[in-house]
Amino acid sequence: MIKHPDMRGRQVALLLTLCMPGVLFYATLRAEKPWPLSGEPAPAPVKEKQDTARKRNCEQKQIGDLFRKKGKPPKPPKRFSIIALPSISYNPNNGLLLGVGGCMGWKFGKEPRTLISSSNFMIGVTSKEQFISYFKSNVYTGNNKFFLQGDWRYYIYNAPTYGLGTNSPDTVAVKNEFAWLGENTSNLEGVYQLKYNYLKLHETASYRIFDHFYLGLGYHLDYYYAIEDLSLQRDTLPYQLTPNYVYSTYHGFNPNEYMLSGVSLNIVYDSRDNMISAYRGIYANLNYRYNFTFMGSNQNSSALFLEFRAYQPLSKKKPRHLVAFWLMGNFVVSGYYPYMALPAIGDDQRNRSGRGYVQGRYRGESLVYGEVEYRFPISQCSQILGGVVFVNAVTTTNKDLHTGLFEYIRPAVGIGLRIMLSKFSRTNLSIDYGKGYESQGLYFTAQEAF
Repeated sequence: MIKHPDMRGRQVALLLTLCMPGVLFYATLRAEKPWPLSGEPAPAPVKEKQDTARKRNCEQKQIGDLFRKKGKPPKPPKRFSIIALPSISYNPNNGLLLGVGGCMGWKFGKEPRTLISSSNFMIGVTSKEQFISYFKSNVYTGNNKFFLQGDWRYYIYNAPTYGLGTNSPDTVAVKNEFAWLGENTSNLEGVYQLKYNYLKLHETASYRIFDHFYLGLGYHLDYYYAIEDLSLQRDTLPYQLTPNYVYSTYHGFNPNEYMLSGVSLNIVYDSRDNMISAYRGIYANLNYRYNFTFMGSNQNSSALFLEFRAYQPLSKKKPRHLVAFWLMGNFVVSGYYPYMALPAIGDDQRNRSGRGYVQGRYRGESLVYGEVEYRFPISQCSQILGGVVFVNAVTTTNKDLHTGLFEYIRPAVGIGLRIMLSKFSRTNLSIDYGKGYESQGLYFTAQEAF
């Protein structure tokens, strides 16, 4: 995309055009009489026994119900469930990846109002001696008194980087990328390879002040070390400088190792009926983080993270028929963040933003991301099969080159299939295809994107 002064207004209008119809549509529906808070279909008057039987047969089912013997009653819901899946992939950077990943869902205590908790996990190794592990959790204690959010990762890894700003790289065009689970599997021209070790420990604990509203504190550690800038050439011709090296040396960081360590103030509003797959409700999060040198950071700095999600049902009888909205902003407020710790697409807790692009494809000091997803049942009676259609857009900055937010916008569109694995926790097997600007990707996971 060629930058032109007259295009800035057009690009802002494009983003507003993408977001505003969904926001107005959501506001209009919210103004109507609300449906039951349970998230289940509202009971309708039954005139005949045949209608009652048909309604019972068309209740939400899961894939395992297809293999249950006819007439055998279903098993009672479990308070704890785990779904583990093999993880197999290949890309030129990391070779063959073999691992196992999945998700868990559970409830604490016997209080019926307690919301379900969830976590995602993975551990894997590659044929190029790399290691990937993470555990990400969102936990409600008994009676929803505390809300705990965690993101723990340890990587020995290779990753492509592209520079800062939504127009990056601005020297060589990167064309026809294909992402599998967010990883680049194809074209490496114009890409700067980094090999590094990464330790991430993020944990917040928030206390319920009143219904749906939480206030808390958190600790955050991001430590990148043993960084090898594989594309950097300073000793031989032709010279090749890289975004990590240029940014790090210009802003006073060691390009081979850097750390952020700090605390945060966390504010959460959560009225969702289920965090794994919400049918209705709102989730909003404000997190202000300050990194201190006395806690190990290379420099004092701060950042503000904002997130809003909303889920509006479209049918009283089929709760899986809904529209979901996601808006996210991540901004460095003061000081400087190390290069790899700067806000990037796909770096949210679930690594699900930016379907259609490689994880980390767009990075900058500030990032704004928006997405709208239409969700619907395919199998109308059992509702085991569902589908989604989504559209998203991202914009980032490069302050050193005076590239601001909304000067460049990268949209993506896609479709997906959902298979109900657990109707009690609402865990779906998700298969998504996304198409972005000179990029596309296939994504396979055991939960919704948001």
